[in-house]
Amino acid sequence: MNPKVKAFFDKATYTLSYVVSCPATRRAAIIDPVLDFDARAGRTSTNSADAIIAFCRAEGLTVEWVLETHVHADHLSAGGYLKDAFGAKLAIGENVVAVQRTWTAIYDIANEVPADGSQFDHRLRDGEVFRLGETEMRVMHTPGHTPACVSYLAGDCAWVGDTLFMPDYGTARCDFPGGDAAVLYRTIRRMFELPPSTRVHVCHDYLPEERALAWEATMAEHRAGNVHIRDGIDEAAFVEMRERRDKTLAPPDLLLPAVQVNMRGGRLPPPHENGRRYLTLPLDAL
Repeated sequence: MNPKVKAFFDKATYTLSYVVSCPATRRAAIIDPVLDFDARAGRTSTNSADAIIAFCRAEGLTVEWVLETHVHADHLSAGGYLKDAFGAKLAIGENVVAVQRTWTAIYDIANEVPADGSQFDHRLRDGEVFRLGETEMRVMHTPGHTPACVSYLAGDCAWVGDTLFMPDYGTARCDFPGGDAAVLYRTIRRMFELPPSTRVHVCHDYLPEERALAWEATMAEHRAGNVHIRDGIDEAAFVEMRERRDKTLAPPDLLLPAVQVNMRGGRLPPPHENGRRYLTLPLDAL
């Protein structure tokens, strides 16, 4: 059964979050939710997540899962907040432990954040299947951007995180720890084997050349016209392009604040004795 899909766009981080639901049973999942963060003031808020909550309640949805495609580097996750709001299970790909091992060392917080994935209720395996009512969802391990990226497949839909952007914007960067352009190429060629009519939902749209917001294209459209990896582009050409391009990219604005929250399952660090929470800023680490 094809799911119902509602997209939410956070302009501050160019992030798409999704509510996916079974039309027959109104069982639902939330994918890649955003916790609002004002970096200048060091303030968090939940306006984006509250809009998702309001929608789910207005639609009478039973939210059973909050799903992350990966440990995001460009926005803080509201996964923990929405898990609590709905009593849902929070899930991510099982290779999150590799990301945690790398980044807990960078932040020097291994004593606070066990690198075992225990911050999530479930660590999903490649090929694993679960259900939203009568709608079957399947997990696809899609590494390259990070070693822990997964995509979610249901009916004629796929949610691919940062692996693919819209065809006119291309593919994910691969210069984060554990990223690999050759692995990303092989991942996407595997994804290209999905039915051509598969509706690919992206996690970000950066509005290139000020075009209108878009978040969905078919797999056939990607194979025919993705500017980085359409049919006919071989692995060597892709890797050369991707590595050359990545050298020109600045780190995401919220990289250091985001990763330490997101690998905790969208939880802020515990408060100090004064009641305040603090984010760590490692110097000269990247």
